[in-house]
Amino acid sequence: MLVLGISGLDKSASVKREMLPGLDWREQRLVQGLDSAAALVSEDGVLAASAQERHDGDKGTGAFPADAVEACLRMAGVTLDDVDFVAHGFRYERSPAFARDAFARRWFDEVYDPRVQREVLRAYRPDQDWERKFVPVRHHLAHAASAYHLSGFRDATVLVADGMGETESTSVLTGDGPDLRFARTYPVSASLGILYSVVTQYLGFLPGMDEYKVMGLAPYGDAARFADVAEHLVRRTAGGRLAVPVLAHDKSPTERETHRGAIRRLEELFGPARHPEAPVESRHMDVAATLQRRLEESLLDVLRTARAEDGAASRDLCMAGGVALNCTANGAIARSGLFDRVFVQPAAGDDGTALGAALWQLRRHVPAPPTAMTMPYWGEEFGPADLDAALGALGPGHRVRRLPEEELTREVSSLIRGGRVVAWFQGRMEFGPRALGNRSILADPTAPGMRAHLNTVVKQREEFRPFAPAVLAEQAHTYFEVDPAREAMYRHMLFTAQVRPEWRAELPSVTHVDGSARVQTVDRSSAPLFWRLIRRVGDDSGIPMVVNTSFNLRGQPIVRTPGEAVATFARSTLDALALGDRLVTRVEDAGTGAVGHG
Repeated sequence: MLVLGISGLDKSASVKREMLPGLDWREQRLVQGLDSAAALVSEDGVLAASAQERHDGDKGTGAFPADAVEACLRMAGVTLDDVDFVAHGFRYERSPAFARDAFARRWFDEVYDPRVQREVLRAYRPDQDWERKFVPVRHHLAHAASAYHLSGFRDATVLVADGMGETESTSVLTGDGPDLRFARTYPVSASLGILYSVVTQYLGFLPGMDEYKVMGLAPYGDAARFADVAEHLVRRTAGGRLAVPVLAHDKSPTERETHRGAIRRLEELFGPARHPEAPVESRHMDVAATLQRRLEESLLDVLRTARAEDGAASRDLCMAGGVALNCTANGAIARSGLFDRVFVQPAAGDDGTALGAALWQLRRHVPAPPTAMTMPYWGEEFGPADLDAALGALGPGHRVRRLPEEELTREVSSLIRGGRVVAWFQGRMEFGPRALGNRSILADPTAPGMRAHLNTVVKQREEFRPFAPAVLAEQAHTYFEVDPAREAMYRHMLFTAQVRPEWRAELPSVTHVDGSARVQTVDRSSAPLFWRLIRRVGDDSGIPMVVNTSFNLRGQPIVRTPGEAVATFARSTLDALALGDRLVTRVEDAGTGAVGHG
């Protein structure tokens, strides 16, 4: 059986612009149904998956993922006629909530109604029987399925936390064999995801996109400064419930669409909102720290309640939803002792609901227990002709060499050890927001100035943001407080761990201000070429580790094609590009641009 999953709500952004013209660019992002993607699954597993933003260049787009669908079909060597079902990661139903005002009615009639999704599909391919093929899937069920069915756990507690599904913002489910069942849900009025996005907006960042900036900013702050008002963000209530009082200040339809009421309340609690171009002050750091602590405490409360009151007996936990991309909170949950194993599906945001909707529909018809995924290398791969065509567009001033693998890894290791920054484009593209060694920028974690260089010169982003270390799996425990028995948990760069104190001074470019790092362990069997490169770096430097960040520049999705890789390299300050077995360097003074070791 072939099932195609899709995510996104094609008309969401345009309907909001029509209903509320004149919104600022950040308020326009406050819509349901962004991060559209496609995924194709069968009894053999995940065949292909791709986010639409990687095709059209519109970061976080919610447009119908036509290009991603075509790419998935092409990768699998099938056509849409071969597909049995197309599953969508939303299942809205008409309810009294959609009759309360003109805004709500229009949202349902023009965006949420499954009829609208069928119309979009008919416009895309009018030759298909969409009444039979199209299957809407409840949003949190799609999130849950994306994690549980790829966990390899026989049974599990499943936590889904995001901005909102159809009517819920946080859900606890139980997985048993092929089955998933809801145990508890929390309403949208108690949304931890919306709260985090609103505070992201208050701090001058882009909601629905820049929450990871707030997460990175939080360790610089002091959560104790605002401890007396923290309950205005999240408050525990009877029966293990949560309340988010700030959201109650959105009174009118316009305020519910923009959260201006909540922003005003945040200004009453914490002072004026930060302008996007204003400096980041200590107060902003303290707000971020307060929010992050409250999020972690709230998620742990939800999970303790699940174990104590909802009968969640499994000691294995799966997580999905946008909040599950908060690596610091994930690390706190992993260290809590509540669960023996924790698995976060790497495309935990709404792009992952394409995958989850497809898996849920597949398992309805072909029941099977969960299987353990390895790396999400489910995107496109390109051949020698594609690489050569892309390199043909390079202008003068570049040297291109085709190298055997051993020589390529030796040369790249030498560049990294010499303080250079290397773009690494190999194999199939990753699915999800993390570059996991196939579309990456790599550098030396021991170079004292490397973090600042990458942030300000290469990636052109805020100086406070941390970078992740990619380390050989078998040696991760040497440098980080990672239990070797739980090493696999860190392979998708979704948990923080503490850098061991004796190594913090040696690893300045990956050690955050609080001593943490967002670790990626690299396993020989699941990422063999990346593993061999890091091993070579270890042979040359004594530390088998690299800085690993995504191959893109500010505002750009991660590169997908060789052409994008070459064009991005050409307009960047990157020192070298490893494009398959081709190594591209700039014909400049060899002493220019290197970041030394101090």
